[in-house]
Amino acid sequence: MDGTPVADDGQRAASITLDGIGKRYPDGTEAVRDLSLHVEAGELVVLIGPSGCGKSTVLRMVNRLIEPTSGRILLGDSDVTRGDPVRLRRQIGYVIQNVGLFPHQTVATNVATVPRLLGWSSDRTRRRVGELLELVGLEPAQFGRRYPHELSGGQRQRVGVARALAADPVVLLMDEPFSAVDPIVRTRLQEEFLRLQAEVRKTIVLVTHDLDEAVRLGDRIAVLSEGGRLEQYDPPAALLGAPATPFVREFVGADRGIRRLVVTPITREVLEPLPATGVAELPAVPLGGSAYDALAVLLTAAGGHAVVTDDGRPVGLLRRERILALAEQQPT
Repeated sequence: MDGTPVADDGQRAASITLDGIGKRYPDGTEAVRDLSLHVEAGELVVLIGPSGCGKSTVLRMVNRLIEPTSGRILLGDSDVTRGDPVRLRRQIGYVIQNVGLFPHQTVATNVATVPRLLGWSSDRTRRRVGELLELVGLEPAQFGRRYPHELSGGQRQRVGVARALAADPVVLLMDEPFSAVDPIVRTRLQEEFLRLQAEVRKTIVLVTHDLDEAVRLGDRIAVLSEGGRLEQYDPPAALLGAPATPFVREFVGADRGIRRLVVTPITREVLEPLPATGVAELPAVPLGGSAYDALAVLLTAAGGHAVVTDDGRPVGLLRRERILALAEQQPT
């Protein structure tokens, strides 16, 4: 074996282990210094930090677009720093900010890029392209024959994701994939991406400079400082509720409690009994929905309260003060 992981058909995800990796350039600059972290199979991890902290360098070392100068990178149990980098990249999906679609090729041909390189039959490739376009919300008959310049920015980004998933990679790397589209489209793409991840359950490492995006998408967030130093690696609620270092506290900002509401669900523990009358006149929020969305409703609700429903059935009363208290509460 040459150290490059080989995915059998149907293999969905592999863990990633960075073991003391570093990148030093010939002029002595250390972009990343002795970074270690582990990403579980099927987990979505976000790398975030200020410009120049090495987050994109880390991503590119995983697929060896940049060669590490020290340490090991494991996909599952295989050390990919010892194998064939071309073979490795064909098993890793890669999505970048400006998509990088081939402008002279149709959408279907773009998505089929890696299956063609792997020698798939035309029938198998055609079926896979159709499946993936449907998966990302683009009708194959409508979009497959179009060219990139005929698509919106959001549609091009969806095609980029489909192309990255084409050969069922064990890992998906994403470098600021949604930053080139406007805020409304970006939110929709994030929602679609979460739906997609719930279905395909890939191991994903995503780079962003947007803390709100990191909180919305990440199972865990790795905050990096200069030189690729790992300041904190935690789920979003723990990161926002208990910053581990002064650097993280300053980076996440004074409004971190409000941000934490995005990943805090409404549970029965925060509810009060329903009033005897007037329930039908109250605005409704769903049980299990985000406290952040509930707060948006409560800020404009008369009296500052709403009814919480479970499958359309009222189950309790929620007050604005209770949500604001959740923003101040330390995670357990």
